[in-house]
Amino acid sequence: MSTDDNPKSVPVKDVMAASGAMLQKQLFAIFTSPVDGLGPIFANIEEHLKFQVELEREGVMFAAGPLWTDDGESWEGEGLVVVRAESREAAIAIAERDPMHVSGARSFRVRPWLINEGTLSVRLDFSTQKFTLT
Repeated sequence: MSTDDNPKSVPVKDVMAASGAMLQKQLFAIFTSPVDGLGPIFANIEEHLKFQVELEREGVMFAAGPLWTDDGESWEGEGLVVVRAESREAAIAIAERDPMHVSGARSFRVRPWLINEGTLSVRLDFSTQKFTLT
């Protein structure tokens, strides 16, 4: 990848070449943070969740949810939304439509995220017609 033994960054093309046999599915992570405490977040949560469900129905949403504090004991209003988009600019346009961001309750940043490894399992029990994700 690089001739430097300890580089600070590597060009995307080098990462893509090194992981060429892997999935290489490009998604976009939207990190969202409160601007002025939790009050404005709670005031916009219903419209925000409706927006999230609509993204899910449209097939835009990959995954989303709250980010707990590092100790896993509380929530300070941060969230992560992962979307399917054609570009970072398109992902930013999606984030800009979120009622949390429209209202100013949260700010956001968007980072491209390449999925190379992982697994998703779905178990469907025919008798009960229930499924489980693992």
